Amino acid sequence: MAQPQTTTTLVPGFRGLHRLGRGALRFARKQPLGLAGILMVLIVIAGAIFAPLLGTGDPNMDDFTIRLRGPSGANWFGTDEYGRDLWTRILFGARISLEVGFISVFTGSILGLAIGVATGYVGGMTDTITERLVEIMLSIPAIVLALALMAALGSGVDKVIIAIAITFLPRTIRIMRGTVLSVKENVYIEAARAIGAATPRILFRHILPNVMAPYLIVASSLLGAAILIEATLSFLGLGIPPPHPSWGRMLAGNLMSYAMSAPWMVVFPGAALSVIVLGFNLFGDALRDMWDPRLRGRL
Repeated sequence: MAQPQTTTTLVPGFRGLHRLGRGALRFARKQPLGLAGILMVLIVIAGAIFAPLLGTGDPNMDDFTIRLRGPSGANWFGTDEYGRDLWTRILFGARISLEVGFISVFTGSILGLAIGVATGYVGGMTDTITERLVEIMLSIPAIVLALALMAALGSGVDKVIIAIAITFLPRTIRIMRGTVLSVKENVYIEAARAIGAATPRILFRHILPNVMAPYLIVASSLLGAAILIEATLSFLGLGIPPPHPSWGRMLAGNLMSYAMSAPWMVVFPGAALSVIVLGFNLFGDALRDMWDPRLRGRL
């Protein structure tokens, strides 16, 4: 007598998790460097979230009895010239760097997406004027533009976010506009126009879904650059104001004075900055390799 065959079915609520898990495994297998990058980012994000639990208390608390103390069991990364625990300050500094990075890139890339899609689809004089303005802004190095904006806006976390968002705006506009110019020439766009589809329907139903992959690649690649620009602005004294524990400000205050006598004050903030920037860059490169059709055949 034949045995009844059994089939394994997934509960509908777990199907999405199953697909997500398979996608994550495929990403890890094809992009090991991308996996390493996202792990770096997740470690830093976890440290920022649990900073009050992982740290030793207030990152701005002075204790001159333990100033310039090297790494030890009580102070893992040592202390600075004011006796503040460097491990705690780096954890809380990660919060500022990630906040500035995510908010500025999200703001700048969303505005760039909207402007790039609109001007690329509409064309005409609006597109010409926008493209000339974008070219003017792109002719200025990003850090110089950010410095000029900070000099005009003043110091503060919100000002840094605005400056970095504006700095990244022309790059996003240029890439999104070029993508839309390519997508709108496809046959299905012509067919939608032929049957009388309205412009908003074409934009949201046909254009936007086809530009989201390049948009996500651009946004992920800009995250590391945003954190690096914030650190550079703080290093030059135009970024995050004291007493906020910014990685760039830590390096600015310690590099010349304590690089030789207390190297931990330079090594650990610099290492934290390097890890998060490298992590975002590796992850962004992996997304580009997976989603860019020109590179897909090499995988």
